[in-house]
Amino acid sequence: MAKQKSKFVCQECGYETAKWMGKCPSCHQWNTLVEERVASKSTGRHTFVTSDAQTSKKPEKITAIETKEEPRIKTGMPEVNRVLGGGIVPGSLVLIGGDPGIGKSTLLLQVSSQLAHTKDVSVLYISGEESTRQTKLRADRLGVLSDDLYVLAETNMMDVAHHIDQIQPSFVVIDSIQTIYKEEVNSAPGSVSQVRECTSELMRIAKNKGIPIFIVGHVTKEGSIAGPRLLEHMVDAVLYFEGERHHTFRILRSVKNRFGSTHEMGIFEMKEEGLKEVANPSEIFLEERSQGAAGSTVVASMEGTRPVLVEIQSLISPTSYGNPRRMATGLDHNRVPLLMAVLEKRVGLLLQNQDAYVKVAGGVKLDEPAIDLAVAVSIASSFQDRPSKPDDVLVGEVGLTGEIRRVARIEQRVQEAAKLGFKRAIVPKKNLSGWTLPDDIEIIGVNSVQEALKATLGGA
Repeated sequence: MAKQKSKFVCQECGYETAKWMGKCPSCHQWNTLVEERVASKSTGRHTFVTSDAQTSKKPEKITAIETKEEPRIKTGMPEVNRVLGGGIVPGSLVLIGGDPGIGKSTLLLQVSSQLAHTKDVSVLYISGEESTRQTKLRADRLGVLSDDLYVLAETNMMDVAHHIDQIQPSFVVIDSIQTIYKEEVNSAPGSVSQVRECTSELMRIAKNKGIPIFIVGHVTKEGSIAGPRLLEHMVDAVLYFEGERHHTFRILRSVKNRFGSTHEMGIFEMKEEGLKEVANPSEIFLEERSQGAAGSTVVASMEGTRPVLVEIQSLISPTSYGNPRRMATGLDHNRVPLLMAVLEKRVGLLLQNQDAYVKVAGGVKLDEPAIDLAVAVSIASSFQDRPSKPDDVLVGEVGLTGEIRRVARIEQRVQEAAKLGFKRAIVPKKNLSGWTLPDDIEIIGVNSVQEALKATLGGA
């Protein structure tokens, strides 16, 4: 009989210890250590293997390795292809995370049906949360039926591997990894050990057979994918499916991609018949913009290789408390007090007794430094109650001394603004050289925040 032992594993980071602790020493989270049973098997005598029998692989010179460009598998959704870097790479393992009910299963079922309609392509959709009848009902509602789309309700990893070997599909979907378990691991499905071992088995199948596998992952209340951090390191690509519960728009964002650029973004709209692609997201984000409102500016932000124009809104009002409030939605909350300190020190705006509320309209999250100038002008516009010109777009990073620093891919940003009818672009002066300035939009180069405020608001 194998002796039963137990260990305590952190469900956030995978840290293991022999005794229970209230706080994890690794990730410093409280009440995340869960007891798991471990069967220690007797190994008997040690067996030593000679070096000749250990492995058949030998180190190779990197210059002697032959490579070839493998064709990517195109889905019927150009937005999904863009986020994946041009399509699905054979043998890749992709992890998709998102809030419950956001549309992960709907997206993958639509993609599976589109791939199944491709010649000589079969798809195996494995659901651990729904029965085959429930999946069929959802497919009927979405109108995504195909004879080459196979559906399986299974949670045992051994049976999953058996059916993959039997069907030999061209594409596999696992919904979700937290429901799959291996009998050899003595812990509950969804635990750190189960998620790690099942993902490792799926990675072996994907690499050995060349089958692209999509894995659905649950997220924690903080918004990160549940399970050990190792899970995101094991897969080839990590995608997040985001969106507000009360809005119909969904954003598919790439945060890791071994076969393409990160921070690519695809926009979808959730309708009764499923997810529909949004061809021009800039028009969607700006269609409800108020003309001539103080505190409103437009920034050209880069999401991967795609420029997106988004509205920045600010509301500055006198505080009623000793400590003024600084709130931000859709951008780093530490950036707001930093830019307000620059405006107060370098421009002379008295903001220390003002509450500040800054928001990125449309539910988009921006995290690049190029949005600094638009945020600063938006705050100054609301404080002085002077609206900026509605046909201006602003791009630039603001330094602590008040200078405007150059940003990357200025040409694509300006071209997107000109395409949507904007008349002026306020950009860093250092970005004016090295490219041909367009004729259909006026380019204004600025060196400091004072110059930017003078150009947009008529003065500081």
